[in-house]
Amino acid sequence: MKFDPAQLLHLVVGDPQADRVVPPSGFTAKLTLFSAGVMAFLAVFALALSLASGRLAARWSDELSRSATLRISAPSDQIAAQTAAALRVLDTTAGVASARGLTAEEQRALLEPWFGPDMPVDTLPIPQLIEIIEDDNGYDPQGLRHRLAAEVPGAVLDDHTRWRRPLVGAASRLKTLGWLSIGLIFAAMAAMITLAANAALAANAQVIQVLRLVGARDIYIARAFVRRFTLRALTGAFIGTTAGLVAVALLPSAQEAGGFLTGLGFAGVHWLWPLVIPPLAAVVAFVATRAAAQTTLKGLR
Repeated sequence: MKFDPAQLLHLVVGDPQADRVVPPSGFTAKLTLFSAGVMAFLAVFALALSLASGRLAARWSDELSRSATLRISAPSDQIAAQTAAALRVLDTTAGVASARGLTAEEQRALLEPWFGPDMPVDTLPIPQLIEIIEDDNGYDPQGLRHRLAAEVPGAVLDDHTRWRRPLVGAASRLKTLGWLSIGLIFAAMAAMITLAANAALAANAQVIQVLRLVGARDIYIARAFVRRFTLRALTGAFIGTTAGLVAVALLPSAQEAGGFLTGLGFAGVHWLWPLVIPPLAAVVAFVATRAAAQTTLKGLR
């Protein structure tokens, strides 16, 4: 039973006589609609997870790769002098776009999540932090460390490498997991539709035998099953995708303080990606039903 253009035409136009072979309602129809709808709903969220993780990985990589922190630990009477010396070194370092020392209020705001607003941070020996922003060409971290070691002994450079790589790696793995989940979802959909098609074929075994006696070919019978189950899967997937898009739209929008979970959704043209799910579900149903019909009809001979 090879695929030919006539199959596609029959899938769209249909044949009322052949369609009578397939039960219009009942267990198999409900199972196909339900499984396609549920799997499409889950596929929307898996797609949202994958695309959001990709955006997150790109943002973290871009933001952390362009910034660094210089920490100056020294006696209180030497902090100002070493900070000025460090800023002079940074001003003459190729690849550094800007450098500025954080104010006491900014450093206090960084410590509040850890110590609380009532902690008297002014009495603590807090090191001076300098924010470094690099330009498009970037700077040489190792060379800068050597210069700082010679001119500012109390300075420690943190280029965020140890933070950036695990975060970007985790986001990239989440993206891969999202795409893997989509593949598993469609595989499960194919399995459910195959079971439903096999059940429908087995339930109509006597009708199929009668059709064969009057001259109906297996390809004629199979087309009826393929068309009906493909349209059912398309309908169920469309309903599930619509419900999934509504659910994603109701999620909190991305916020600076909310982190990853508030940005779990679609952005811009990514809203068009879920529209691929119903046609893809129809293709899965077409292939699964066609394979099931081919196998079952051979067994009924």
